[in-house]
Amino acid sequence: MAAHQNFELTGGQSRDIVPTEANTGNPLKGDFERMARRRFQDPTPKRRGAWWTIQVRQDVLVGGKLKRRNTRVRLAPATMPERQVRKMAAEHLRPLNQELQGIGSATNFAHYIEHTYRPVVMPLFAKSTRDRYEGVLENYLLPAFGGLALRDLTALSVQRYFSNMATSALAHESRDKIRDVLSSVLGSSVRYGFLLRNPVENVRMPAERRGKKRNKPYLTPFQFDGLLQLIPEPYATMVYVAIYTGLRVSELAGLRWDDIHEDSITIDERYCRGDWGAPKSESSNATIGVNRCVIERIHLLRLMTVEVRAGRSIRKYRVVKSDQPSDLVFQSVKDGKPIRDNNILMRFIKPHARALGLGWVNWRSLRTSHAVWLKMAGADVKDAQGQMRHSRASTTLDIYQQFVPESQQRVVQKLSALSKSIN
Repeated sequence: MAAHQNFELTGGQSRDIVPTEANTGNPLKGDFERMARRRFQDPTPKRRGAWWTIQVRQDVLVGGKLKRRNTRVRLAPATMPERQVRKMAAEHLRPLNQELQGIGSATNFAHYIEHTYRPVVMPLFAKSTRDRYEGVLENYLLPAFGGLALRDLTALSVQRYFSNMATSALAHESRDKIRDVLSSVLGSSVRYGFLLRNPVENVRMPAERRGKKRNKPYLTPFQFDGLLQLIPEPYATMVYVAIYTGLRVSELAGLRWDDIHEDSITIDERYCRGDWGAPKSESSNATIGVNRCVIERIHLLRLMTVEVRAGRSIRKYRVVKSDQPSDLVFQSVKDGKPIRDNNILMRFIKPHARALGLGWVNWRSLRTSHAVWLKMAGADVKDAQGQMRHSRASTTLDIYQQFVPESQQRVVQKLSALSKSIN
């Protein structure tokens, strides 16, 4: 291996010290080894104009290759005493001299996203998650941090970014999603040795201007009956099954005929916009009990024919093109392919929900409504957890089972009756 030297330059110039191995698109192992051979740096602060500065050797990524460059760093105004400036210089160099900063931290943020995060981490997510993360990366994180090295995303710079959101018009959920995506990116960089710690871990979000609504909306049985009458088949059956079983829409889309039993349904697959996979968690992969009326309504799909207007003519389609054990229960009306949940929601569910003043209705609200109905029926918490297929009962209680005024009123009346019997 050819020898190489480090040169400190004056006059604000810098010279690259390039590894002697063959050039490649990505840093080689030898590049990292050479970069790791650091000398203890203790440059003397010098006044340059109105500033105290020091010359520091830092690793940078240029054209996909790691290089070591001499960089002049401004420490403090020239009016500050030299002794104090020396202390600041020692603090600035501490992460480099004590190897508290990983070699890969010189990697550019945008380069890391393109060559590591997208090809290595993103394929592990569900398609809907990947689509959402891509939107956050393109619209928020790459414009803000794309030109920085990973090491430049310090706890202070990340906190400053989120603190500036205090005056932003972004909703609370959008801010949280940006934080989650950035934490995922930097967390993966820690896992793969680019950084030593995730600077997003202890970030604080700006206070909200308004308090959060504690209750998520849910459908009452009366509201659901009215909505069901307006939705055409086979989508009415989909909504019916969703609210009486609590299945996620991706699980509905992946339901096959051999998953339908006499009084139960097995959930072992999901489908979301072209992406097939296992259920969301270990607990979600389960068989749940369902009412016999749900099973009967599902089997009615085999005999159902629907009419679809095509210009001036009307075409008739069988709802179930094939009902072999491995065939899907809910098929697209025209060609029997897997359904698209967003298309059904926007064309057949939301317009009728808005007509009833229920514009907030979506697939998630049907699952929430199922949890609330279990509570109204007096279901035990563990039974509700099993039906919802949650890993923790706290998820069922705190997130899905909403406050029901009628239920609380019944409890208050029972307390009043108890008080009268004691007196």
